[in-house]
Amino acid sequence: MRILGLDLGSKTLGVSVSDALGMIARPVETIRFESDDYEAACEQVQPYIKEFQVKTAVLGLPKHMNGDVGIRGEISLMFKEKLEALGLEVVLWDERLTTVAAEKILISADVSRKKRKKIIDQMAAVQILQSYLDSKN
Repeated sequence: MRILGLDLGSKTLGVSVSDALGMIARPVETIRFESDDYEAACEQVQPYIKEFQVKTAVLGLPKHMNGDVGIRGEISLMFKEKLEALGLEVVLWDERLTTVAAEKILISADVSRKKRKKIIDQMAAVQILQSYLDSKN
């Protein structure tokens, strides 16, 4: 059973998916939408739900370093409800430092700054999903 990994931003949504065994996450796409139009972002997730036949999504939950959930975290909680309305089970996953880790991986792979900007969100989604998968295996 495949699982989606999602990294929600204010204008982008990084999407990743697991393999059929639920062991390895891979990048899929960075969905772009108008600033704070989370309804549109949710609609753009639907084709991936069908394509990969997923029942579960792991959504990054941004927290402050002290563990508090701020405004971005509240937006993720709202987005979780939108995804659940599509019939998905949604697992919230602490995403602190995932973008930093994704950036380091891309830099070590000598990916140009311009290309990193285009794929950083989907790589962060991979980090979120892989962390979740590793905790299960």
